[in-house]
Amino acid sequence: MSALRLVGPTDLSDLADLALLEQSLFGAEAWSAQALAELASTPGRRLLVTESEEPDRAVVGYALTGVQGDFAELLRIGVAARLQRSGIASTLLDAALRGARESGADRMLLEVSVANAAALAFYSRCGFVEIDRRGHYYRDGSDALVLQRDLPPLDSDPSGSGRMEP
Repeated sequence: MSALRLVGPTDLSDLADLALLEQSLFGAEAWSAQALAELASTPGRRLLVTESEEPDRAVVGYALTGVQGDFAELLRIGVAARLQRSGIASTLLDAALRGARESGADRMLLEVSVANAAALAFYSRCGFVEIDRRGHYYRDGSDALVLQRDLPPLDSDPSGSGRMEP
């Protein structure tokens, strides 16, 4: 995989690829290209994108976060199905956590369906804990769990690896 790219509001060149990946991952819950563009262009938002190696450089993963004051929200994270469980989501999440901390947040929140066992296991391994539940939140009627993770100080990683361990 190539290095992560931070995509700013003026560089949404991957929008069509992002929308296709979004649709393949989230189906009826997918955001449209227009919604993705609007969300990524909102002040305080960061869109991280990772691509496959050359020659195709296809978008294979992304994370969208927003920071408001002392907290950040992981709005979306996704990795192409064929590459799931290869470490891309962990790399994206680590970069999102670091970016949130650099922007002044001291915790990150997210919502995830109770029906998404793989995501729940991933977030648990990454140090997120349940703080709330929203009943019948998703179109399929499933509840959303609100998860939170505290962000350690930026200088807490003596190895310099960039990983923000819980």
